Amino acid sequence: MNSPLDQQDYQDIWYTSHDGLKLYARDYSAQQAGLSRGTILCMPGLTRNSADFSIVASNMSKHYRVIAVDQRGRGNSNNDPNPLNYHPGCYVEDMFCLIDHLQLNNIILLGTSLGGLMSLIMASIKPELFNGIILNDVGPEVDTAGLNRIQAYVGKQPVVNNWQDAMQQAQATNQQALPDLDHVAWERFTRAIYREGEEGQLELAYDPAISLNMKVADEASVQADLWPQFTASNKKPMLVIRGESSDILSIDCVKKMCAIHKALVFCQIPNRGHTPLLDEPESLRALKTFLANLPTANRY
Repeated sequence: MNSPLDQQDYQDIWYTSHDGLKLYARDYSAQQAGLSRGTILCMPGLTRNSADFSIVASNMSKHYRVIAVDQRGRGNSNNDPNPLNYHPGCYVEDMFCLIDHLQLNNIILLGTSLGGLMSLIMASIKPELFNGIILNDVGPEVDTAGLNRIQAYVGKQPVVNNWQDAMQQAQATNQQALPDLDHVAWERFTRAIYREGEEGQLELAYDPAISLNMKVADEASVQADLWPQFTASNKKPMLVIRGESSDILSIDCVKKMCAIHKALVFCQIPNRGHTPLLDEPESLRALKTFLANLPTANRY
């Protein structure tokens, strides 16, 4: 699944979920051993995996330990035999298992889309563990236009024959959100979200069964009111990144977030929909500035 464009600069982590699944994460340990300023826990969107954070993790690991996860049913983590377990509550339990497994503290949550919703839930359950929250193109409520778009394709895309076909499929699905990627960037993107199946065919790197539960669980939980969890976190330093044409995080939602969280930092990324890749110069600059302004113990 790893792209030949990437040199592996992380270690593999394997751990066991509360219900016995073998789960995976990447560990980008701080390059200056012993000088880590905390841990950034990176959680991807619904159909994505730890490879989403390869560039941002390499940048941030100069001073932070960066953990990027594959949720159950994604990437290298086991599929769940019970699709009803594919919901945010279960993913949050998995993250607390990982935190316990690695004995993490001094954590900054970085969540893209679904991972951002998880961040709000986690911070409301055990606020003492977390020193900051970064939400990538998501807020306490989800725009129905974006949710309907996602539901239209998750688990429904056909198997492809080769990497060229995979890239064409990736572009067809994501071109509107990522209009300015060049060939190299599309190859990197494609190789992060596809993998070779057991019979050598290429497939998206997630269990198609995650779509079976979307109408029952994911839609209910995504559309649920997470404003109480957001409000409970309004004393935590928070950065919100939004793609300028996002159909998931509306400007009205951002305005309401800023009214509740007076110190919230907001950054909008041009030429991006849902979601920014976080390797954009504007994204990296916003991340570094936000980390630099955290309490001294966490300063980037």
